[in-house]
Amino acid sequence: MEKKFIQKCNTLEDTKKLAEKFANLVKERGCFVNLFGEIGAGKTAFVRLTAEALGVKEKITSPSFVILNEYHSASIPVYHFDLYRLEHVGISTITDELREYSEGEKITFVEWAEFSQGELPFERIEINVTYDDDDSRIYEFRTVGDKNNYVIEGLKK
Repeated sequence: MEKKFIQKCNTLEDTKKLAEKFANLVKERGCFVNLFGEIGAGKTAFVRLTAEALGVKEKITSPSFVILNEYHSASIPVYHFDLYRLEHVGISTITDELREYSEGEKITFVEWAEFSQGELPFERIEINVTYDDDDSRIYEFRTVGDKNNYVIEGLKK
């Protein structure tokens, strides 16, 4: 059963607290996360803040031009994909790789997952980041499948 959680973040500090809470919930088991939102909405910022909370020591940047950044300095591996440059045609070339990165104890973030054309059927968390009228951000989390429901329940506390 799908679970949802919505959080409004008025400041970067609010986003940092949300990312830290999220990191604390996923640091043991890992998860696969699809991020949606306009350019500049805060997808990469959330990934960066989560990775920092997990203990990643490397500089965390957007993988827009390289498709994938890998971070191995935390207690759990963190993988960060960006599908923007692949768009619809190129996604078929990495579908198997995305499935592989959804398994095991790792955290995988996929920005611009809307370009996947439904090629991501595995259990995941989807985060939609939108702007609010006052330039704050709204983070809407939802689960696909039951595996990660505990994350949504933990965010609600």
